[in-house]
Amino acid sequence: MVALAAASSLGLAPTPATAAEAEIRNVALVLADDTYVLNADIVAELTPLLADVVARGVSLYFVTEFELAAPRWYWLDEEIVTKSLTYRLSYQSLTRQYRLTSGALHQNFGSLEEALRTMLRIRNWSVAERAALRVGRSYNAALRFRLDVAELPKPLQVSALGRKDWNLSSDWYRWTFAAGRDAR
Repeated sequence: MVALAAASSLGLAPTPATAAEAEIRNVALVLADDTYVLNADIVAELTPLLADVVARGVSLYFVTEFELAAPRWYWLDEEIVTKSLTYRLSYQSLTRQYRLTSGALHQNFGSLEEALRTMLRIRNWSVAERAALRVGRSYNAALRFRLDVAELPKPLQVSALGRKDWNLSSDWYRWTFAAGRDAR
């Protein structure tokens, strides 16, 4: 009841659910100096509900997760690296700009589309040190992108349960690469 009241106070009347899917494309793990960097493009679009929530001043948190493991025949795969990159997307009504924040860094945009384009284009994300990987050895890498519903205000978390229009995520994108070389 409280969640419904909070949702209606934001003007979020129940609407037909539309699934929001994200897709990961053009993934490359590249050796740059002494670090492996990840480049990827994510294709995603906010549902009308999520765009409205942001425009009304509620911040949305998006997480890009990366995992790297070395396969072992005798036991579970050895986890080498687990990293995440979190973005906070918000709307500043006073300046009428969207703000994208990652850690202590932030950038303002005139439109939601510009902010999304920047967030969904991952470039030069340092994910592993060269010394952590053996040249020529094969590794299993995985990447995914999702809306972190746990960061929503509590009444909206309850409202988001089981509703597809609150869900924006990709499946895990998995690939194998040999360290020391570019791989897709």
